[in-house]
Amino acid sequence: MSEHLRYHTGKRILIFLIILLISGLVGVAISAAFMFAGDTGMKIAQGLSSIFMFVVPPIVYYYVTRMKHQMYDLGFRKPANPWWLLLIGVVLMFISLPVTNQLTRWNEAMSFGGVFEKLEEYLKMLEETAAATTEKMLNVDTIGGLLLNLLVIALIPAVGEELTFRGVLQQGLMRRVKSPHVAILLSAAIFSFIHFQFYGFLPRMFLGILLGYMFYITGSLWTSIAMHFVNNGTAVVLYYLNYKGIIDIDPEHFGEMQYSWLTTISFMVTAALIGWCWWKAENDAKKIR
Repeated sequence: MSEHLRYHTGKRILIFLIILLISGLVGVAISAAFMFAGDTGMKIAQGLSSIFMFVVPPIVYYYVTRMKHQMYDLGFRKPANPWWLLLIGVVLMFISLPVTNQLTRWNEAMSFGGVFEKLEEYLKMLEETAAATTEKMLNVDTIGGLLLNLLVIALIPAVGEELTFRGVLQQGLMRRVKSPHVAILLSAAIFSFIHFQFYGFLPRMFLGILLGYMFYITGSLWTSIAMHFVNNGTAVVLYYLNYKGIIDIDPEHFGEMQYSWLTTISFMVTAALIGWCWWKAENDAKKIR
């Protein structure tokens, strides 16, 4: 066991779950005060809930279970490789959009049928309810509303979810399975599952894979946070511009390609960039050694 760790794996998992439960309950209690204060109150409630569910637990957990270097070990460190790898990660969010949209179409076309028909109806109802709530939050026509949405829908989830799923979960899995690829895939699958939206599972898992690889390659949460923020923030800005009538683009279909070969190119370029970044990181590490 590392000298930086206070407890064995089993105890650390239990501690994290206890912190998560307590923090989540506190978040629910505090955010409840804002739930019935109109649309703004609802957004504040969601922001507070996200902070106590995803931001607070990882930070408290690392301070409890690590004897030193807590924030550094959590992932808040400068990228170990050239800073422009962070920019490549951000660009990947746009290059990979056709792949994400294709995965969304495949996911939405999935059908259980038979004895699972009722389950399918229930899952679709949950999806429609979540989509309606999100669209209501996103349709704003003031700068203040836009900035609040960027904070609640883009920034807080980007910081919190990266802390939890990359900073804690992916790094924890890395110590157990010793394979970065397995750790990235598993953490991406859990990241997608925890949103409880079956018909968005595949594209969200793909996003988690991209975030996971770029976090591992650069060694910094700032990279995956920036990518996550750009992904969410782009949707926020597009909805705002569309609602204001400044652009005539359906935000839900932004980045869709008419021809399948363009989606194939998108996937190939995305995979090539990830592979090149990996190679670059490995080469730079060898030079340092």
